[in-house]
Amino acid sequence: MASSDGEVKVLGTWSSPFVMRARIALNLKSVSHEFLQERLWEGKSQLLLKSNPVHKKVPVLIHGHNTISESLIIVQYIDEVWSSAPCILPSQPHERATARFWAAYLDEKWFPSMRAVGMAEGEDARRAAIGQVEEGLVLLEEAFGECSKGRPFFGGDRIGYLDIAFGCFLGWLRVTEKMTGVMLLNETNTPRLLKWAHRFCSDDAVKDVMPETEKLAEFAKMIMSRVKGAAPGTGKS
Repeated sequence: MASSDGEVKVLGTWSSPFVMRARIALNLKSVSHEFLQERLWEGKSQLLLKSNPVHKKVPVLIHGHNTISESLIIVQYIDEVWSSAPCILPSQPHERATARFWAAYLDEKWFPSMRAVGMAEGEDARRAAIGQVEEGLVLLEEAFGECSKGRPFFGGDRIGYLDIAFGCFLGWLRVTEKMTGVMLLNETNTPRLLKWAHRFCSDDAVKDVMPETEKLAEFAKMIMSRVKGAAPGTGKS
């Protein structure tokens, strides 16, 4: 097992939900760290390109001489290196597998559908994208009941792996609600998730790294205008 000694730095952007995962995990473990802000719209830094030469993206955890990439891998690394309580991943194998399943669902299915809302062309496409997001939230409402077993978080009495995996998207969820006028988390369809979201965002490990909705909304408008204004065939960076 890697030593917990050594300086800890997180390379990322304030707006990235994936970067937030690493920062929340470090906060839960009370690990002092430096946040190195990347300005990706100005170009990727040499430190980023050196630290993550394969994907060339954030987040990157720099721990002494080690560099770790990919947000959920970083969270697992943090849990294993700083192994004192609170544990982030469930200790029971089935519960751990279930948390990883839903984390993969969030990254591969649900979050892409929420991103599609902002990029939808026309009202019909936008409504279809919103419908997919809502369907996913109903599934996650059911998953919360199964995972939490009546306790405050997916992870039980405190924030755990799946809380981090899902909770990091709440800032962008609020932006989507603001832009569409649709309350995606609500008392009718997702009452437990609605209460969970408030608890998660109010937690000491989260509240200082969760972006303000207004600031994030302005950033989203800038990004969408750049994407929609890009010439066809230029591809993505």
